[in-house]
Amino acid sequence: MSPEPNEPGPKEPEPNEAKPAAAEPSAPATKEPAATLHRPERTLLAIIAAIAVLVIVALIVVFTRGEPAPLDEATPAGVVQRYSAAVIAGDETAAAAYLTDAAKAGCIKEMPRSGGENLRVTLVSTTERPGSADVRVLITVSEGGGPFGSAEYQMEDAFDLVKTGDKWLIERAPWQLTVCQPTAVK
Repeated sequence: MSPEPNEPGPKEPEPNEAKPAAAEPSAPATKEPAATLHRPERTLLAIIAAIAVLVIVALIVVFTRGEPAPLDEATPAGVVQRYSAAVIAGDETAAAAYLTDAAKAGCIKEMPRSGGENLRVTLVSTTERPGSADVRVLITVSEGGGPFGSAEYQMEDAFDLVKTGDKWLIERAPWQLTVCQPTAVK
């Protein structure tokens, strides 16, 4: 088929131009530009960017969430929350305000207790009855040191509460959170 009169034909080399070298038989027929070979795929970049954004958001949430919202002090869970916070903070006088007189009198001062800075208390469930309640908690104790870093163990236990008038008071607390009110020196 010959070219139409208006279509340009194959370009003839000018007499001063060098003819293109014949392709080597061992070279690939099509070559991609070097820029395409080294440019990462866009989907991979999008995935990496999404992961980076998720990590940043997670770090912001962890470092800015602060303390949990206080529960209503008129509920058994609210009393346990405030009592546990006082024990962990080392404020035994404030913690004792949430105990019944029998719990204060039955305190065993020699009972070993973990340091409050190593405790974390998580609410599991609350069972409320007309005159009593049980608040189940998960207690996490962290112990530092050791050749493999800090060790941690968890146990589930319960607070027993009784209703005195319109207030809930703790009748029994898990041993890790038991405090003895300091006695006055005579």
